[in-house]
Amino acid sequence: MDHPSAPDLTPARLELEPVPAPLDGPAPPDAEDAPSARRNAGPLLAVLRGILPGSGTVLEIGAGTGQHAAAFAAALAPLRWLPTDPQASRLASVPLWADALRPQAARPLPARVLDAAAADWPLKPEDDIRAVLATNVIHIAPWSVAKGILAGAARWLAPGDPLVFYGPFRRNGAHTSDGNTQFDSSLRAQAPSWGIRDLESEIVPTAQAAGLDLDRVQAMPANNFTVVLRRR
Repeated sequence: MDHPSAPDLTPARLELEPVPAPLDGPAPPDAEDAPSARRNAGPLLAVLRGILPGSGTVLEIGAGTGQHAAAFAAALAPLRWLPTDPQASRLASVPLWADALRPQAARPLPARVLDAAAADWPLKPEDDIRAVLATNVIHIAPWSVAKGILAGAARWLAPGDPLVFYGPFRRNGAHTSDGNTQFDSSLRAQAPSWGIRDLESEIVPTAQAAGLDLDRVQAMPANNFTVVLRRR
């Protein structure tokens, strides 16, 4: 069940957040462009504004195209944004999106290769990690990645700091839409270790064992959720 002291944000708040720059314009030459990143950036940014601390560094797991890194680094300054991805080849797109920002805008930190399932993350105390974000990651990766994110967040966050997941989830063993049911089947056909994770039976117990507690579950467009856990 959702945490009783963590009410959902209102849909009106989400609708009012515009698509942030540079995602409101054309893709930079040679940059990867994910339409889903453009669609979910505004709603996700509206939620993040009420969750993230006012200073420090946000560690993004699975930065992919770099669209969120550029948009959120600019929109959420003075927070610093550290994009990471397990594939070095994917990181080439990150600075291209950052360069599309207006000259005075804050930019993400240089991207790093980070395997979330690994025991050691390429971080140091002076990185000042105050939040961790994983957007559309844990359903297209083995369960070991979700466990690694939870363990790593518990290791690097201070008490009260947030770990934020965005994407589709099962709730109490059931999919939240027919589309998610079909999507889950297609994921498992690609790789048996992939699939939409169950919030109540998988994520929350594993998080609690690692030292994180559920704080908020926000329903999002397209049958997705933003799930906020906080370091105990």
